[in-house]
Amino acid sequence: MRLKLKIQQKLQLFIIPAAIVIYIIAVGYISFNARKKAYKDAIEITNKQVQKSATDIKTKIDAEFSAVIALSNALKIYKDFDKDEWQKIIHRMYLKVFENDQNIYALWDSWELSAIDPNWDKPYGRISHSLWKENGVLKDLMEYRSMDGDSKLYAETKSILVPNINEPYEDLATEGKANTFLLTSLNSPLVENGKYIGVIAFDITLIQLQEIVDKIKPYEGSYAFLISNGGIISGHPNKEFLNKKIAEIFPEEEEKFNISEKILNGDNFSYNNTDENDVENYFSYVPIQIMNTKTPWSIAISVPVKTIMKEANNKFRISIIIGLLGILLLALIVSLISKNIINPLTKITELLKFLSKGHIDKKMRIRIETGDEIEEMTDALNDSINGLNKKVEFANHIKQGELNYEFNLLSEKDVLGKSLIAMRNSLQHAKQEDENRKIEDEKQNWTTQGLAKFGEILRQNNDNIETLSFNIIKNLVNYLDSSQGSIFIKNDSDKDDIYYELTAAIAFDRKKMINKRIELGEGLVGRCVHEKLTIYMIDIPEDYVHITSGLGESNPRCLLLVPLMLNNEVLGVVEIVSFNEIDKYKINFIEKVGESIASTISSVKINERTAVLLEQSQQQGEELAAQEEEMRQNLEELKATQEDAARREGELSGLWEALSMNSSIVIFDMTGKIIDVNDKNLEIIGSTREQMLGKNLASLVSEAKDDPVAYKKFWEDLKTGKSRTRIFKETVKGKEIWTSETYTPIIDKSGKPIKVLNVGTDITKSKTVEIETSKKLKNAFIKIEKLVETEKELRKKIN
Repeated sequence: MRLKLKIQQKLQLFIIPAAIVIYIIAVGYISFNARKKAYKDAIEITNKQVQKSATDIKTKIDAEFSAVIALSNALKIYKDFDKDEWQKIIHRMYLKVFENDQNIYALWDSWELSAIDPNWDKPYGRISHSLWKENGVLKDLMEYRSMDGDSKLYAETKSILVPNINEPYEDLATEGKANTFLLTSLNSPLVENGKYIGVIAFDITLIQLQEIVDKIKPYEGSYAFLISNGGIISGHPNKEFLNKKIAEIFPEEEEKFNISEKILNGDNFSYNNTDENDVENYFSYVPIQIMNTKTPWSIAISVPVKTIMKEANNKFRISIIIGLLGILLLALIVSLISKNIINPLTKITELLKFLSKGHIDKKMRIRIETGDEIEEMTDALNDSINGLNKKVEFANHIKQGELNYEFNLLSEKDVLGKSLIAMRNSLQHAKQEDENRKIEDEKQNWTTQGLAKFGEILRQNNDNIETLSFNIIKNLVNYLDSSQGSIFIKNDSDKDDIYYELTAAIAFDRKKMINKRIELGEGLVGRCVHEKLTIYMIDIPEDYVHITSGLGESNPRCLLLVPLMLNNEVLGVVEIVSFNEIDKYKINFIEKVGESIASTISSVKINERTAVLLEQSQQQGEELAAQEEEMRQNLEELKATQEDAARREGELSGLWEALSMNSSIVIFDMTGKIIDVNDKNLEIIGSTREQMLGKNLASLVSEAKDDPVAYKKFWEDLKTGKSRTRIFKETVKGKEIWTSETYTPIIDKSGKPIKVLNVGTDITKSKTVEIETSKKLKNAFIKIEKLVETEKELRKKIN
């Protein structure tokens, strides 16, 4: 069941809990960051304290180390004195140093006998001087040591040829001392030519370092301790831990954090760990790099985490209390604000209920002056009512068919207004589309009727080139509603003198009729032949052509020349002159008709040439009476062949009606890829539809490889909307087949070619007849030549 609440209840129900959540998140976030920062600051203070203590210890030890190194450097003069003499000198120096430096627990040296006594030849044995205080009294001792071999500690000291500090040890090495302490030695070896000569050392007790360590207590419950490089605790509040390995005292931490290795390497590191009392402590280790030694010690501090976080926890509790007080104050404010919002909203709600029921009236306006967003909302509602009234008025005008009625949007975001304008524009567009569709239909009907008309003209006038030319140009000029027209046919009867001849003209003056011969490349006609492209000009030279009537003469506005092409050969050119510009669809129509005209011209020229050959054969037959019977038979055969060719020509005229049944049809996309093929084509080539679909024309025709330039031109013509034809021979299943193909681009509404229709006709029979006729004519001419030769020989014999 859906819970229905008033706005005031919703404000209290949603805002206050949301505010509580936000307060909790905000206070929690701030408190968490505060605790985190307090912990970070405490850690930083702790680390700085440890670092300062490390510096203090380093300074203290470095001062002693500097003294012992300086003393060892001074004693390198031992070779300049007699043994007894320099022994006295260094003894006095030792006394002076020991008296002036109260931090030294003991001062001692060790000289290898092999270095100072030429008679000593053993690798061990040394003489040692030692000074120390015992009960405030200075003790002095000189003795021979290691006479039977070096101790482990001294052997380790001898092996290090650079200043070094010993691991902590109890003072048991010197005999005669009453007390022993935990101390370390600062050693400065005497080295000559890389060989150990002796060592000067200060022994310092770790008590003075323990005093520094004991002072490090930045927080309650914290403590510090000192560790040698070897991991021996050298200073600690718990004296039981002294001189013990840190791994032994803190085995768990050693295993988890590898403390001994990090101290050995001189690393600066820290970690948190919980002790046996379940108290979490923070440990920080800082290395003490003493002079030039390679064995840094470390000082560490342990601080209880609870102590660090004490102040942060107090601040957190204060933040919670402040947050609760803020929530109570917010609840009171929300309650007061909600009351001021409800009254104006009630009025607005009543008005919206009227609108929700579809009621709209110019009197539906309210006035609220609160000076806030509610007043703005009221003004916006009033504006919406005004806008809806205007939209109703606009819709009524559209309903009455006034599609040009203007309507102003309330703003750029007026969705309903934009929809109404879009509806009006859509209606206008639909009306315009309907008009354009009618125009396109008229153009298509015009083209279809024209193709049918000229198809009939070409079928009826295919026996005489001049008659055919005249009928073509006359009907073209009339059908195109042009002013003038002419047709030029290729004359190649003399292979050495090929030109284009004006065979028919309409509405041209006498000068045009006289100039009937156009050479290759001459003028615009020659250019059209050379380029094999349509030429369309709307800026005709003034002296190119005039159109004369009884009222005067004038220059036309445009000129169109279309090549009549068959198998990439220009057989003629159609020239059209008009006062009006020629539309693109009319130019396309002429180009399409031009292909049929070229094909018919080719057939007519073949017929005329055949007639000429027949006439020549008849004349030669009359001159050679002796061979009359043979010639008559040849002529009869030739006539029969001609009749058969004429009959087949008639059959070809009906191919269009039976195209889908008797012709091979292939449809290509504009890249030359096959997208459809009919059963006739599959039957001819002996392939399946699956094998043919997707193949490219370039892979199927030899011209693509033999003459790629011509093939590229062939396909570019198709892409520009021009139709092309080709006649070729191929061998299928061992049988030669002649095919005549017409490639016609299919144009969309925008005039752009979208695919290519290829209609292929099997002309094997007619081509075979043509070839046979040619062979028979050739044989007849050969026989005639032989008869002429025979006649000449007979006449010579008679004479």
